[in-house]
Amino acid sequence: MPPLFYWAFLVLSGVLGLSVGSFANVAAYRVPAGLSVVRPRSACPACGTQIKAVDNVPVVSWLLLKGRCRACGAGISLRYPVVEFGTAVLFVVVALRFGLSPTVFAYWVLVAACVVITAVDLEHYRVPVAVLYPSWALGALGLVVASATEGRWGRLLFALAGAAIGFSVLLALHLISPKGMGFGDVRLAGFLGMFLGWLSLVQVAVGLFFGFALGSVVGIALVVVGARTMRSRLPFAPFLCAGAALAILFGREIVRVWLS
Repeated sequence: MPPLFYWAFLVLSGVLGLSVGSFANVAAYRVPAGLSVVRPRSACPACGTQIKAVDNVPVVSWLLLKGRCRACGAGISLRYPVVEFGTAVLFVVVALRFGLSPTVFAYWVLVAACVVITAVDLEHYRVPVAVLYPSWALGALGLVVASATEGRWGRLLFALAGAAIGFSVLLALHLISPKGMGFGDVRLAGFLGMFLGWLSLVQVAVGLFFGFALGSVVGIALVVVGARTMRSRLPFAPFLCAGAALAILFGREIVRVWLS
C-alpha cells in the first residue's frame, strides 16, 4: 500500500471512529431506556432542546461549547468526548493491526459493540442484548466475508469453537455463582470468543485470562482503597472487552514469549 494511501486510510479510520463513537453515546443512553436510537434527534437532557448539527460534531463541539449546552448552559458529561475520542483511537489501532482488508470491518464491529456494552454495563450493570445480538450477527457476517476473501474457511470453525469455549467457561461460573457472574457476561464471552477464535484458539485463552486478571486486580484495588466492599457488584463486561483487546493486539507475542 502506498504511504500516502496508507495514511489516508488511517485518517479515515479515525474519522469513522469518531462518528461511530458519537452513535455509541446515543446507543448507550437510549438502549437501556428502551428508546429508539434513530428518532428523535439528540436533545439536551436538561432542557430538551434539540442539538443542532453544528453542535453535534464529535469532540470538537464539546470543546467549543466548553462542555455546556448552548441553550441552557447545563453541563455535558465528559463521557461523550471520551467515548468518541476513545472509539476513534481504537478504530485506528484496529486499522494498524489488520490493514485495509475485509477483516478490519469485522473487528470494527467488535470495537463498536464493546464500547456501547462497556458504557451500559458501567452505568446499569447489564449487557444489553439489543446491542449484543445484532453486533454478533454483523460480526459473524464480516468474518465470513474475511474468510472467503482470504480463502481460509477453516477459520470459521475456529471462530465457532472460540465462541463455544468462551460461552462454556463463563456459563460454568454462572451456574456455580449466578450472583457473581451474570448471564449477560456469559453471552458476551461467546461473542468475544468468536472473534478471538477466528485468530486462534490460543488467543481465546489469552483473552479470558487477561479479562479475569484485570477484573481481579481492579476489584482488589477498589476494596483496598475503600471504594467498594467484597460484596459490592463489579461490572465485568469492561474487563472481558479489555482482555479481548489485549489478546487481539498482543496475543501472538504473549504466546510466543510464554512458549519460549
